[in-house]
Amino acid sequence: MSEHTKKKEWFQMEADTFEKEESHKPITEEQIFFETVAAGDIDAVRKNCEEHKFLQKEGVGILSNDPITNIKYHFVVTAALMTRICIKNGLGEEIAFRLSDFYIKKLDNLNTIKGIEAVHNDMVIDFTGRMRIITNRIGQTGPVSESINYIYSHITSKITVADVAAEVGLSESYLSRLFKKEIGSSISDYIRDKKIDAAHNLLKYSDCSMIEIANRLAFSSQSHFIQTFKKMVGITPKKYRELYGKKLWHSSNSIHCP
Repeated sequence: MSEHTKKKEWFQMEADTFEKEESHKPITEEQIFFETVAAGDIDAVRKNCEEHKFLQKEGVGILSNDPITNIKYHFVVTAALMTRICIKNGLGEEIAFRLSDFYIKKLDNLNTIKGIEAVHNDMVIDFTGRMRIITNRIGQTGPVSESINYIYSHITSKITVADVAAEVGLSESYLSRLFKKEIGSSISDYIRDKKIDAAHNLLKYSDCSMIEIANRLAFSSQSHFIQTFKKMVGITPKKYRELYGKKLWHSSNSIHCP
């Protein structure tokens, strides 16, 4: 596009905007909403969703002449800004970006305003719920937040305390004391708990065998995985899948184990 054409289009848009007397709402309104999410204020965010604030057109820019495309663009902007303010306020980078990607990808198959709003509301409430947990961890320091993000990002690998300490640049002993003080459990126990959490989802939503789950989550063996799961959950992985997997996820729709 030539510079002349670009300027012409810009001035045409400016003229249309002036003619309609349109203006964007103050940025403080958006900032307040994102800060509400980052503060973990779930009640305020639910109220925002119930009032359909995301669909309000007054003071909102038109990013596309197609209504569906326009609202999708605004969805992506919301996801991007919310992701970054949540990271700034303590949400792990990898967790935040994966959440954002997850919800944005859902837009591909949506072709109604109602459907897009529903996913938007799920997204902002999900972020807010995670931030609520973080804000309840009074005094959580940077190294501990970085440790949690590292563990989340490497949950399918064998993770040692030494690995985590090296990642955050602290000695194993000092990080272990700091982690225990702020989280209430040892780093090793936290890693184990998160691996078992991941195993819950694989048992519910995938067709992975026990050995595949054990390998995927870097347990030393299938028997070690089964013993650890039973100790933590109170039943074997097989029994857990029998009780919850078939109820929550039809086998024909299960995620295939890579």
